[in-house]
Amino acid sequence: MSIIIGCSRVSTREQDPAAQEAELLNAGAHRVFVDHGESSKMRDRPQWKACLDYLREGDTLVVRRLDRIAASEKMAIEIINDLQEGKINIKSLTEPDIDTTTPMGRALLGIVAVFAQLRVDTIRENTRRGLEHARAHGRVGGRPTVMTPERVEQAEKMRADGKTIAEIAKVLGVGASSVCRALASDKLNQD
Repeated sequence: MSIIIGCSRVSTREQDPAAQEAELLNAGAHRVFVDHGESSKMRDRPQWKACLDYLREGDTLVVRRLDRIAASEKMAIEIINDLQEGKINIKSLTEPDIDTTTPMGRALLGIVAVFAQLRVDTIRENTRRGLEHARAHGRVGGRPTVMTPERVEQAEKMRADGKTIAEIAKVLGVGASSVCRALASDKLNQD
């Protein structure tokens, strides 16, 4: 027997989830899982995990809005796809197009998923093209190194005097990994 399960979330401990719970119960939810003071960016929220464990094939997950379970469009699509693979429907109370219990809702969701993937692919392609253009013009992305030529020279002298990487990093006020990279890079350039 399929049932309706509600899932709710409030971002801070000070917020009261009672209004969301009431809406979900009025929508027919048999049980409501509430994450209190949890970010939707976190996939392993305690009550969200409990909700997923509780849901069975044929059940319907009802939410007030998709942002109660997912922080981004991409995450929402992934969650909806996971639910659909488990033959679990999803319905949003404030987003009427999100209702996989109807043929139109499933079709619209498929279209939304295609456009979300297109958006991700376009961003990836534009980023790749931008990085290639920057490299072609002698620019390399990333954070500038903290190891100036003077610091590299000082690090080499300290290393020759038998100082450890940790000691050098402390004296220079940089991370040990920065010292290692600089010394390795300088050694490669000398060879």
